[in-house]
Amino acid sequence: MGPGIADRSGVTTPVRSLVVACASAAIIAVAVNAGAQESRAETIAAEQAEKATRLSPHVPGRSEALLLKAQKILLEQPDGIYPYFGSVYSGGGFTLGAGYRRFTGDRTNWNVAGMYSIKNYKLLEGGITSPGHASGKVGVRAIAGWRDATQVPYYGLGIDTAKSALATFHMQQSFTGGDVTFRPLKRIKILAGATYEDYTIKSAPGDLVSIEDVYTPSTAPGLGENPAYIHTTISAGYDWRPGADYARRGGLYEVALHRYSDRADTLSFDRLDAQVVQHLPILRENWIVSLRGQLQTTLDDADQVPYFLMPALGSGSTLRAYSSWRFRDRHSLLFSGEWRWIPNRLGVDMAFFYDAGMVANQLEGLSVGDLITDFGVGIRFHTPAATPLRIEVAKGREGLHLVFGGSAAF
Repeated sequence: MGPGIADRSGVTTPVRSLVVACASAAIIAVAVNAGAQESRAETIAAEQAEKATRLSPHVPGRSEALLLKAQKILLEQPDGIYPYFGSVYSGGGFTLGAGYRRFTGDRTNWNVAGMYSIKNYKLLEGGITSPGHASGKVGVRAIAGWRDATQVPYYGLGIDTAKSALATFHMQQSFTGGDVTFRPLKRIKILAGATYEDYTIKSAPGDLVSIEDVYTPSTAPGLGENPAYIHTTISAGYDWRPGADYARRGGLYEVALHRYSDRADTLSFDRLDAQVVQHLPILRENWIVSLRGQLQTTLDDADQVPYFLMPALGSGSTLRAYSSWRFRDRHSLLFSGEWRWIPNRLGVDMAFFYDAGMVANQLEGLSVGDLITDFGVGIRFHTPAATPLRIEVAKGREGLHLVFGGSAAF
């Protein structure tokens, strides 16, 4: 065939030569590239193998180790010793506490714990908790303990009592009982419990003005009595908060009926408690509006309620500008609102708050126009599920009040 003459495939000889040359070059290039990649992979694998011989497990520093240990204690509830946050009794002041827990199964555990406050208040308690039965719907608990509140204040009854009317009593309480919790649905909680509670009231210690020196049974009902009760409780609530002691969203709507049956049958009474809590997140939980309404009411006006078991306002979780137990009577009403700012999602909240409350001898006496109010600012140190430290400054009609709390206000 001459130049330009096509062969039987229809392609001229020069064109065929060009195609063959290009194909050969492409095959050689691919082979060279594959060889280079294989060589590079072998080099990387060799480097990784050499590096692996020098690797050692990460050893956390001292600060990291302490943080991890604290997180485990607060969130995972391990066996052994743990810090116990809370209050011996409202008004006891700064408190230190510790406990010991031991698991006997996946969830069942027993524990003993104690707390001691700066005012010499003491609490010792032990119990067994066994949740998660019946596919997680039923939990049972048994508890026993002893409480010693050495200087509990009493200002008289009503919302108009004077701060100068302060008297003091020493209260001791022993208790033993238990309860059963039933959750027919994840967010619905029904509780039934019974506790034997034995109270002993003593004179105030030291130079404090004792209650029996100022008040009488007409101004302090039950004065001079040391009642023992069978205290039964049944409650039902809808709770869709992520955690009971720290939440940035969700709510709680709960009603509880308490029956105090005096063994001597002279100081028996029934009380109804109702509570609504709502957390409203704003801008992806950067701000939170938290609201609470709470009512405690003695159901029968003929029942005699001892002064130390009456509904009360004034504490780090009710009217925060007033001392603990500042206002007492047979019925109480409380409203609280907070604007919470979240500067650090891992552990710190700030809050501006406003409280308003009222106590009265008759239910119809709970007038919104006569509410006692306060306002203030606070900082809270928290975990994802608990608030072990809360510091607040509140202002009311009796001046400034500093609050140290071991739990969320609500």
